[in-house]
Order: sequence, then structure tokens, then C-alpha cells
Amino acid sequence: MSRAIVTLRDVGVRYDSTVALEHADLELFTDDFVGIIGPNGGGKSTLIKAILGLLPYSGTIELSKELYRGTQPHIGYLPQIASFDKEFPISVREVVMSGLQGRHGIFRRYTREERRLTDQTLEQAALTELARRPIGELSGGQLQRVMLCRAIISQPKLLILDEPANFVDNRFENELYNLLHHLAERMAIVMVSHDIGTISSVVKSIVCVNRHVHRHDSNIITEEQLRNYDCPIQIITHGNVPHTVLGKHHDCPHCKK
Repeated sequence: MSRAIVTLRDVGVRYDSTVALEHADLELFTDDFVGIIGPNGGGKSTLIKAILGLLPYSGTIELSKELYRGTQPHIGYLPQIASFDKEFPISVREVVMSGLQGRHGIFRRYTREERRLTDQTLEQAALTELARRPIGELSGGQLQRVMLCRAIISQPKLLILDEPANFVDNRFENELYNLLHHLAERMAIVMVSHDIGTISSVVKSIVCVNRHVHRHDSNIITEEQLRNYDCPIQIITHGNVPHTVLGKHHDCPHCKK
């Protein structure tokens, strides 16, 4: 039975005088696979950072007890990848295994079971052959896979991904979404993306964020719905010839036909 694990009520976020989110209401459930869409600067990343407790907000955000391990909520998180020190001496396997530190502390040695779990997670993401490679030698797509493994190795009930397909090629993008499809069988997933055309074939529900938050309980969303939600992004459709449908331009003679 599906249960609410995150509940937002009248949530607002400001950056100085700029309103990033206002009057945001949203529920996330145990069986969710949600795609968060919206224009640049519309508040997508702000929404997930508020859920993660990474920035101050007004209103209330309630997390279900089943998300907690001890006194802290246990949520897997893959942020947008920032720059890192390529000379830092750490291997792919060590980065992935570091995702277990939260459940036993920094200084205790890893158990045999935890090492086995690390190997299984690396295999699931096709990273076994790279396990001993220094993290600084990876491509952008390989690094995304490593950081995803780090986010899921502790088996969270909720996984939050911020633009996970950034820096990856088309082949790995397909592999990524296939992996997420399998993960969605055992955890709720919330994924921020600017590409509704791709994620609409992957997610179950769509949340449009443009300062306000609107949940659409389907992976099919129309131009009219986006317009009603004040979500000015492109609509991508599928057909014999790939194409993108854009809003009409008032000064374009073709759009007047």
C-alpha cells in the first residue's frame, strides 16, 4: 500500500529579496517515480534542497519515520556534479563504499557484508572493471555512475537526483534510466530534469515547478497543462520524424497559418 513519506505544506524559500518558492504543497509516496520539470531558475533544485534540509524555508516539511535511521533522515542524494580535486588519491570503490559511513561512522572498519554489498552495487552499474581506478581519471558519465552508486549503496527508501543525465552520452543515458527503472522497484525516486521528452517515458508522475509546485499524476503532460501551470518549457513529441513543438510567436508569419 502506497504511503506518504514526504509532505510539504505552504513551503516558501527566499534568496534575499528573490522568491524561489511560494505556497508549495506536495506529497511524495513510497512507490513514486517522479520527474520534476520547469524552467531554469524556476525552483527545481531549491525544492529538493528544501526537502533535504539543505536550506532554510517557511511552512512545514514532514518526513515519514520510515525514512529515518536513528535520529537522521536517510535519503540518497545525487547532486549536480561540481568540480573536484582530480589529484585526490581515492579509488572508485572507496568513493562508493564511503556512502556507508553514515550507518556505522567514519572510523569503524567495513564488514565483509558491506564489502560484498559494495561489489554488488558496482556490478549493477557496470563499474566492476573500474573499481580500482583513481576517481580523477573518470569521464563525466563514469563519475555520474560512481556517485549514483554512492547514493544508493546504503539502500535508502528515497532517492533524489538533480539532473543525473548531465555530462553523459546517449548510450549511458539509456543505461542510467534502465538502472533507475530497477531501483524504482525498491525505493521512491525523485528526479529533476530539463528534458521532459526523455523522462516522460521513464517516470510515473510529473511535478512542474515554477515558483509554485503542481503535481500531475501521469507521465503524459500536455502543452495546455503546462500553460495552466505557468511552466514555460518546450514540449517534445514523438513521431516518425523527431521534432520539438514550440509555442507560437506572434510576429512569425508561419505561426499565423
